[in-house]
Amino acid sequence: MITKKQLFWKRVFDLSLSLILFPLFILPLAFLILIATLDTKQYGIFSQLRVGQHGQFFKIYKLRTLKAEKHNLGHLNKSATRLGKFFRNTKMDELPQLYNVFLGDMSFVGPRPDIEGFADQLKGEDRIILRVKPGITGPATLKYKDEESILAKQFDPETYNRTIIWKDKVEINKKYVQNWSFYLDLNFIIKSIRY
Repeated sequence: MITKKQLFWKRVFDLSLSLILFPLFILPLAFLILIATLDTKQYGIFSQLRVGQHGQFFKIYKLRTLKAEKHNLGHLNKSATRLGKFFRNTKMDELPQLYNVFLGDMSFVGPRPDIEGFADQLKGEDRIILRVKPGITGPATLKYKDEESILAKQFDPETYNRTIIWKDKVEINKKYVQNWSFYLDLNFIIKSIRY
């Protein structure tokens, strides 16, 4: 299982890499935020509370991909714009999470940060997942890179997610924490770039 010393060096790597990448991505990211703002007619950065290390909540940042539309009854329906779908499919919507890594809320590699009702509800041995910071990429993220399309094919997507995908992710992420190595993180980063 990952040790405190390993967590320290994992953080050193995350901070160092984020400091290297920030200057390279700051202008492209500013441009993408502007484009997302024009596309969705709302500020181009979306934020949401997610479950982080030790079950503590933090605010995650993404490029906004949803456009609010008014319907007949006055209710707001949010749907992804065409550009928003492109951002999601290419994972470009996750570029602002470089800032989360810099702040120390996230790591480059780890379990994906969940909304309330998932990781914060883990029991017993499953809670070892919360020893590490959630990641931009990771073993479960790579396996379920097409999660949205998988869920779209299900009769009851929410139940399928909770009973099949989520349970599998827990097992995958437990193995990640139990067998962590720096080489493993580098391997997942390289695989993510290839995909």
